[in-house]
Amino acid sequence: MYAIFESGGKQYIASEGVKLDLEKIPEKIGEITSIKKVLLLNNKQKTILGDPILENVFIKVKILGHFKKKKINILKFRRRKNSKRIKGHRQWFTKIKIIKIISNRKNIYGT
Repeated sequence: MYAIFESGGKQYIASEGVKLDLEKIPEKIGEITSIKKVLLLNNKQKTILGDPILENVFIKVKILGHFKKKKINILKFRRRKNSKRIKGHRQWFTKIKIIKIISNRKNIYGT
């Protein structure tokens, strides 16, 4: 079973036991939280699409840590004007582990 969810304006594929890097989630390390913006849920028997978000479906995740990725350099350059501006940016990320995909929807397993 897998699900597609949205976090920080990006979409991710989640299966149980997978570790992902998301944009920073304001939770403490070791805390268990849930993601409620699930867009698609797929079982081997059935696929359910949200319109745009599925009701009664959420993903339990454990926060493993917060970190910054490699620095991105931003360069603004104007030719022949002797003008140049260099900036750097390091985005905060959160490493999570998918614990379980929980669905309280009826007829998800073909019954």
